[in-house]
Amino acid sequence: MEIESITLKMIRSPLKSPFHTHLETVYDREAIIVEARDKDGRTGYGETVPFSSPWYTEETIKTCYHMLEDFLIPMTLSGNWEHPNELSELWKGIRRNQMAKSGLEQAIWDLYAKQKEKYLGRLMGGKKQYAAAGVVIASNDRKEALRQIETFSAEGYKRYKVKISPSSDLSMLAAIRSVYPDLPLMADANSAYRLDDTVHLQKLDSFGLQMIEQPLGVDDIAEHSLLQKEIKTPVCLDESICSYHDAKSAIMLGSCQIINIKMARVGGWSQAVKIHDLCVQNGIPVWCGGMIEFGISRAHNVALASLEGFSIPGDLSSSSRYWEEDIIEPDITVRNGEVKVPDSPGIGFRINEKRLKELTVYRETFKAM
Repeated sequence: MEIESITLKMIRSPLKSPFHTHLETVYDREAIIVEARDKDGRTGYGETVPFSSPWYTEETIKTCYHMLEDFLIPMTLSGNWEHPNELSELWKGIRRNQMAKSGLEQAIWDLYAKQKEKYLGRLMGGKKQYAAAGVVIASNDRKEALRQIETFSAEGYKRYKVKISPSSDLSMLAAIRSVYPDLPLMADANSAYRLDDTVHLQKLDSFGLQMIEQPLGVDDIAEHSLLQKEIKTPVCLDESICSYHDAKSAIMLGSCQIINIKMARVGGWSQAVKIHDLCVQNGIPVWCGGMIEFGISRAHNVALASLEGFSIPGDLSSSSRYWEEDIIEPDITVRNGEVKVPDSPGIGFRINEKRLKELTVYRETFKAM
């Protein structure tokens, strides 16, 4: 597989409304769009999606750009490889930096699928025609959270995720359950608790949650195994699953009953599919997590969620959830709680070149020698 050039485009856009967690409030979103072009003019697209500051992972927009520019792109353009599956081995000397790797690998897989004239999801074994969609309620105000639920319920979302912390969890969940007793609801803690909070976390069992996501340390697996034995609510691991090995360790220890697979967090398509297959083999349900992405990353997520093991609705909200206008065409739209899986080659969506150009604040092209 020969690549003629790789272009990085730094983009920035305000969110339609702030995104609140106990760690950070996001008002503006940056991303790096990766474009891989072959000699016949076909272009594959990926999206590198860390945040501007290292509140979710240690990676940021600036560190990812550095890794792409100075290491991953030069290795890719000069390396001896023939198939996208070989990229993980090519890059094995670069420790972690999963989000930088993911954006570049996405672009190359998209290009490869276009060369094969196949939809990327089908190329990876996906069979679904529709992917079930969930939405994040990112507000620390109870009234605003209820307003968001009412708004999003009109689109029929099949799972609602609310951000929680020890200071507000009981009141927030009680307020939601008083109005929506049967809502398919989960709680995302973003590592807000300690193992010493086990008795407090046991109180959440009464709310009938589908799961509690990453209640303990951001890099913990062992203590989650102890917590899961003491609470009825299924534990879902997110931040601490950064590789196939992490997922295997968590399953061996009984640290969770559910795993959230974020392509960006685990390093791209190859690792995401390996983790999916491992979970299917071990009877662990998975769902596709999101990162407040623009449309290119969201399109890759739709393709990933088309795999059969994704039995829980993922973070696949409509483009309009965050953006006045997205960088893909058509917009991703949730209808009756589902996103239609496309069938066009590659990621299945066109690029909105006009909008992409409007949001681009910097670009740089690297050519094969």
